[in-house]
Amino acid sequence: MVERFTGSFTQQAPLPDAALKAAETVLGTGRLHRYNLQPGETGEVSALEREFADYVGAAFCIAVTSGGYAMATALRALGVQAGDRVLSNAFTLAPVPGAIASLGAEPVFVGVTKDLTIDLDDLASKADQAGVLLLSHMRGHVCDMDRLMAICDRAGLRVVEDCAHTMGATWKSVPSGRHGVIGCYSTQTYKHMNSGEGGLIVTDDAELAAKMILLSGSYMLYDRHGSAPQAEVFETVKYDTPNVSGRMDHLRAAILRAQLAELSSNCAAWTARYRMLEDGLRGVSGLTIVERPDEEDFVGSSFQFLLFDWPNSAIEDVVAGCAARGVELKWFGAAEPKGFTSVYSHWRYAKPTEMPRSDRVLRAVLDMRVPLTFSRDDCALIARIIADEVTRAALQIAAQ
Repeated sequence: MVERFTGSFTQQAPLPDAALKAAETVLGTGRLHRYNLQPGETGEVSALEREFADYVGAAFCIAVTSGGYAMATALRALGVQAGDRVLSNAFTLAPVPGAIASLGAEPVFVGVTKDLTIDLDDLASKADQAGVLLLSHMRGHVCDMDRLMAICDRAGLRVVEDCAHTMGATWKSVPSGRHGVIGCYSTQTYKHMNSGEGGLIVTDDAELAAKMILLSGSYMLYDRHGSAPQAEVFETVKYDTPNVSGRMDHLRAAILRAQLAELSSNCAAWTARYRMLEDGLRGVSGLTIVERPDEEDFVGSSFQFLLFDWPNSAIEDVVAGCAARGVELKWFGAAEPKGFTSVYSHWRYAKPTEMPRSDRVLRAVLDMRVPLTFSRDDCALIARIIADEVTRAALQIAAQ
């Protein structure tokens, strides 16, 4: 009998009861705007900012409307302007170069390795071409952050970390988002905390924090932030920083606070599922597992494997065969962008130059979500289905 998976790759786990109760309380007040507070009241957004800053060990945190808005705000605070060049990963998702382009700046793409991390040799060769690196920890893969920061420090490159897929992850016990000058996180539905849309920004730099609070649309109500610099820091920047409104509201903050309390346990649960998939696919002929370094404590909320140098038609057969058995794979090598999946060559507004070594990697990448609605048995079944379809396609290639 042919095995099939009947679960959903887009169904996230339900929010905890504490989130539902917190949402009901906020809705009962009618006061959703983050600055609509009673005298002496902290408010859900400020409380979330303080709690998340403490979670990652940052001095300051700003809650905003999306991860993409967080990145664009970070770049604005660093003074990136139209015409400036900003380095970023060739392997990422569209909101990352989109954040750069939204300022009229020019993305300069850095290659990807077979480990699905930024190519540090390529970064070293391009480090003198820009003043900022917008580093995407794409699909939760963290590079050698010690070497990356050494390259950037030598070149005077300021690092903004896109941690949309690494909230809760660490490199040598340092939380993701805490190596660069600014860390940006997403709370979109498919991320590690779910508010539908949302974002968080952290930094230790008081002036940057003040600028980002003003950029987020604080007007002159920045004294209502629970995680903000002293008032005198705002005096030096408040007349020169535009309001680009993107505040988080109390409703989203309330449900995120309840999820933050469970984040560490959820991260462990994701990684346990990832390891089940990894164990089930290790040793399959023609399939390459991405080996994770010991220094990286990752969050396995998605899973990638590679089919290096396979014909396009054979990869398409694997994707179609898995889909027919209920397993949804996304292929980064497809000629046209599809859904959330695209690569640097699709972003023509950035005028990308060809990178053959990176293209070989990207053409091999197959990707899937691992929601917490999957059981470990589900993951073992999914691995068996993928192994069957890869083996079948590999035998067909060999017979040709």
